[in-house]
Amino acid sequence: MSIRIGIVGISGFGGGEAMRLVANHPSFELVYAAGEGSAGSRLVDRFPGTPAKLADLVIEKWDAGKLPKLDVLFASLPTGSSAEALARISKDVKIIDIGGDHRYVKGWAYGLADVWPIQIEGQNRIANPGCFPAAALTALAPLLANKLIDPGNIVIDAKKCISGAGRGGGDSKFGYVESNENLVPYGLLKHTHMPEMARTIEELRGSAATGLVFTPHLVPMTRGILTTIYCRGRATTGDCLDAARRFYAARAFVRVTDQPPQTKWATGSNLAFVSYAADPGRNLVIAMGVVDNLGKGAAGQAVQNANLICGLPETAGLDVVPVWP
Repeated sequence: MSIRIGIVGISGFGGGEAMRLVANHPSFELVYAAGEGSAGSRLVDRFPGTPAKLADLVIEKWDAGKLPKLDVLFASLPTGSSAEALARISKDVKIIDIGGDHRYVKGWAYGLADVWPIQIEGQNRIANPGCFPAAALTALAPLLANKLIDPGNIVIDAKKCISGAGRGGGDSKFGYVESNENLVPYGLLKHTHMPEMARTIEELRGSAATGLVFTPHLVPMTRGILTTIYCRGRATTGDCLDAARRFYAARAFVRVTDQPPQTKWATGSNLAFVSYAADPGRNLVIAMGVVDNLGKGAAGQAVQNANLICGLPETAGLDVVPVWP
């Protein structure tokens, strides 16, 4: 029996990636697509490569009160625009919020799927992590869980692609002319992902992340995130790698590598790559995490979470080889 899927915000980058993954999922059937500016057009008009079985599905204007019968709804809306509407949807419909309105909100499970899969299974309201947290927290979790680093002294230096700003970016600085051949720091001291990263660090280690520093940078590429994270700890490189391999031994999508990871390794996939370098004599541990911001950082993890809450194999529809080159 197929699971009836809806996607709101389908014409954005995250929603479009969710559509691509759902279209090839063995158990999901896309029956509802919604948007704003794209309402009234067919999927094939918006996405010329849409499979024939979905080509004529018409994108509807988003209205939480006029949903067809659905089993799961993926909401890929800008932060600040989904809370009121999603609150009106029946509990019979499982929701994965890819946007930022419900992270660590009561009644919503935080969907860091590779770290807390058991807390996600069987839930019907999932808040997908942000793209930066997906990369950074996946690298940090084994170190925090094994008490190899000081949680109060963590510096996250992140490099992110242009598509992470969403379609149009909401700001002229994310256009091609401004971002090509350029490297831009932004969101200093007040980035929207800081609270969820601090809260998760505290949950993993049981102590405050008061010294957390996070600096994101925009780089001129289409997809991908690399986080380089500086921590205090006396562990060796081998200690960190061993801890991560044990921590993720049963996790299908996390790859622990001896060499520093590269963004292209994850392109088009739900994979996360983590690695470590440490100098105990300097009380220094460097953790590195790489994800595709539209994959593990958004739609890929959303589908992984949907698999978990629907009782499906976690890898269903996601066991693909990254795009290379």
